[in-house]
Amino acid sequence: MNKDEIISWLKENDAKKLESLWQHADQVRRETVGDQVHLRGLIEASNICVRQCRYCGINADQGRKVQRYRMNMSEMQQCAQMAVEFGYGSIVVQAGEDYGLTTQFISDFIRWVKDNTPLAITLSLGERPESDFRTWKTAGADRYLLRFETSDRQLYQNIHPPVKGQLHTDRFEILRQLKSIGYETGSGIMIGIPGQSFDIVANDLLAFSQLDLDMIGLGPYIPHPETSLGKGENLITLSPEQQVPNDQQTVCTALALTRILCPATNLPSTTALSTLSDKGREQGLNCGGNVIMPNLTPLSYRRLYEIYPAKSCIKEDVNEFHNQIRTRIEAIGRTVGKGRGDSVKFLQSKQQKH
Repeated sequence: MNKDEIISWLKENDAKKLESLWQHADQVRRETVGDQVHLRGLIEASNICVRQCRYCGINADQGRKVQRYRMNMSEMQQCAQMAVEFGYGSIVVQAGEDYGLTTQFISDFIRWVKDNTPLAITLSLGERPESDFRTWKTAGADRYLLRFETSDRQLYQNIHPPVKGQLHTDRFEILRQLKSIGYETGSGIMIGIPGQSFDIVANDLLAFSQLDLDMIGLGPYIPHPETSLGKGENLITLSPEQQVPNDQQTVCTALALTRILCPATNLPSTTALSTLSDKGREQGLNCGGNVIMPNLTPLSYRRLYEIYPAKSCIKEDVNEFHNQIRTRIEAIGRTVGKGRGDSVKFLQSKQQKH
């Protein structure tokens, strides 16, 4: 699929044509990664962040508007134990770019998980020194997720200022670094960022394939009213014909195209997609998705991890959601995954190396 074809599909509004695309993506998913939906227990370890991303509700500029927290070791261990009890194969430790989550603290948590559970561990802790990535890999971390948000340099710099006193970093280079260390490597983008054209999204989707990613997350841009982007302070303004919408249809189309371009990659049906619609998770699974990330963060913290408002998981009881999600997965003809749920593409590349 070339760039012009991708742009044409992203702009498509014919319901029958889109349904055929989504069905094709679902068939590709079935043939390459099967019918299992892997569940990853999400632990939002801290909402403290040094960055000033213009779309994010927990960015450093929010200051006292945000009640900050950082989970302790015991709290994180309890979340991991819950994942084991629910039969999940892995956990995802996510946080703002918080250097108070020290290299040693994260290493100690990884080792505890590896010593006491069968879980695989994904880290999503932002940009850190290469030495941290290597230390955590040695401790036993399996995967690292770092979204590049957009492949367009100008748009990236506008929405994602560097840390004060530092230069802009190259997330593509960091992703290559993570792969070279041996991580199962994930990235992703937001759909509908102000200033994001169809041409940019097409380049993003092609970049997924070029980066040889093992996990790819796509979700809609959801404005946060307390951020500069949410207040309409857009540094790049496009005409309605050029601006990519942040609606469910466009996200599902991008997800389907990603499955076709990257057939053996793990693709989550994201919480942000479910925030747009009660059936958003099912829709994402039907367009090529094969992963869901139930939130295991204690409710008292979960409401404070407000990257965007009205997240669908804020009030979801952990036990209730766990009981519901299996039924919802089976209702669309799928099965709950067993084991770690490693990326088929990652396993294939390991076999080729050996």
